[in-house]
Amino acid sequence: MLRHRIIPLLLLKDGGLYKTTKFAKPSYVGDPINAVKIFNDKEVDELIVVDIEASRSGRPPDFAMAEWLAEECFMPLCWGGGIRDEDDAAQLFRLGIEKVSLQSAALADMSLVTRLAGRHGAQAVVVSIDVEKDWLGRYRLRGKGSRTWQDAIREAAASGAGEILLTAVEREGTRMGMDTSLIAEAAMLTDIPLIACGGAGSLADFKAATDSGASAVAAGAWFVWQGPHKAVLITYPATAEINAVWGH
Repeated sequence: MLRHRIIPLLLLKDGGLYKTTKFAKPSYVGDPINAVKIFNDKEVDELIVVDIEASRSGRPPDFAMAEWLAEECFMPLCWGGGIRDEDDAAQLFRLGIEKVSLQSAALADMSLVTRLAGRHGAQAVVVSIDVEKDWLGRYRLRGKGSRTWQDAIREAAASGAGEILLTAVEREGTRMGMDTSLIAEAAMLTDIPLIACGGAGSLADFKAATDSGASAVAAGAWFVWQGPHKAVLITYPATAEINAVWGH
């Protein structure tokens, strides 16, 4: 039986590695290349890298950084941030990126997902969905527009996405546990793999996410911060630890 994927998610800003909490207050962690080298040594399943400033500032992906990371990375690498069209994605694939994660561009035009999946394969296209709570505690899609988060997931799947990256905004960076209710509801909406993100503070939290229907779990803080004072330490659990939690 294949075990569930446990995926570090690294945030880039101005060429450095940062970590946010609830999508705010970015804290500098270090050099992304050094982090990739550590994850190589620890035989990480997969890696997701997101440039948190690119789409916000209207600029394309940092192709130089993407190429550098792809050259250093021994595991499958997914890039998110700044991807505006087919040409941006194609350039990333040429540089050695295995997957692209789309959010702004996909939510603006789901046909981009269809075109990329048709050209590069569904397995290479991830659609990122960020969900937050309103003042009444109701889940809603983060960002502009009237689309519900449920419809966003359904549309992404119908458009040919290979995976959904679902992030619970209120849990992101907190290490307070994952939103299993959100994960369970999302998993009921589609048969394509769901990567759950936001709030992981232990391997038990990862298992709770997969027990709720996630196919994989992504996390940032748990892999780069240690202890209550958030000391920087890049780490990844040993295979024996992971297997013990899932009973493999």
